[in-house]
Amino acid sequence: MLRMVLQSAVLAIGAYLVIIQQASAGIIIAGSILAARALAPVDIAIANWRGFIAARQSWQRLGGLLAKLPRQAAPMPLPAPSTKFQVDNLIVVPPGEQKVVVRDVGFTLNRGQGLGIIGPSGSGKSCLARVLVGAWIPVAGRVRIDGSAFDQWAPEALGQHIGYLPQDVELFAGSVLQNIARFDAQADPEAVIKAAKAAEVDDLIRSLPGDKGYGTQIGEGGTTLSAGQRQRVALARALYGDPFLVVLDEPDASLDQSGEQALQKAILDVRARGGIVIVVSHRQTVLGAVDLLLALENGRPVAAGPKELVLQKLARPATGAVHILKSLPEHGKTQA
Repeated sequence: MLRMVLQSAVLAIGAYLVIIQQASAGIIIAGSILAARALAPVDIAIANWRGFIAARQSWQRLGGLLAKLPRQAAPMPLPAPSTKFQVDNLIVVPPGEQKVVVRDVGFTLNRGQGLGIIGPSGSGKSCLARVLVGAWIPVAGRVRIDGSAFDQWAPEALGQHIGYLPQDVELFAGSVLQNIARFDAQADPEAVIKAAKAAEVDDLIRSLPGDKGYGTQIGEGGTTLSAGQRQRVALARALYGDPFLVVLDEPDASLDQSGEQALQKAILDVRARGGIVIVVSHRQTVLGAVDLLLALENGRPVAAGPKELVLQKLARPATGAVHILKSLPEHGKTQA
C-alpha cells in the first residue's frame, strides 16, 4: 500500500504542477521513472518478504527441536575388529520411502570368510549392501562387528574398518591419491600404493597421461578416466587401510578379463589376511573367490550356506528359485 500511495502521489504532484504551469508535462514521466528507481528496493523486499518470514520461522522451529534432543556422548573407543561380522534379522526401507525392500536377513561371518549375494534384479541386493556398511539404517534388526552394533562406534572410527565399492562408482574432484586415501589429509603414501597394488592398478596410475601418476587430477566424478579405470581406482579406495570388512556391490560391472582376475585376487588376499568380504555380483568368476552364498528373491533370503550346497539347492525345480541361477551366466562353471 505504501509503495502504491507513493507512486500515485508522485504522479499527482506532477500533474498539479503542470496544471498550475509550474512545470512541463515531461516532469510527470521523469517523476514516474525516478519514483520507480527509488522504490525498486521496496519492490524487492515485498517480493521476498514471505520467503524471509518462512525461513525465519523454520529456523526457530528447527532450533527448538534441536534444543529438545539430548546430547549424545562420544562413544567409547573400541578395539579394531578382527573376529566376526553379524547381521540380525534385518528389515530395510529406503530413506524417504514406505516399501520394505529387504526383510528377515541374518547371517554370521567369521574372519577369512567370503559371502556372495546373488538374486534377480530388484531383489534388494544393493539396498542390503548399503545397510551392511552403515550408509543406511535398518528399520529393524542390527548389524554388528565383533559383537558391537554399528551405533556403538564413532562414525569416523568405524569407517576406517570398512571398505565399500558401490554399484554406481563415485569419484571426486581431486587427485588419484586423494580419492584412494578417501581425502585423508594425513594419508600414508605407502598405504595408498599398497591399496593400488592390491587392486592391480598401480601400473595404470603411473602411466596416466601427463606423467603425474598419483597426482593426476581426475575431475568431478572421475571424468578423465574410463569406466574400467574408475572401477579399479574405486576398488583401491575400498582396500585402502586394510579394512576388516570389505563390501563390493557389482565390482566387475565395467571390468575386462584382466580386471576381473585382479578383482578375484584382491578378494582372496583380503580373506587371506583375516578380513571378511561380501560381494554382490552376477558373474561366477568373482563368486569363485567366496565360500558362502546368500540368495535373495523379492527381498527375502531363499537359500544360504556353503556355495556348492546353495547352487545345488537353487538348481532343484522344487525350490521355485531356479531363475536365480539364470542371473549367473556361468553358473555351470563354479570355481572353488
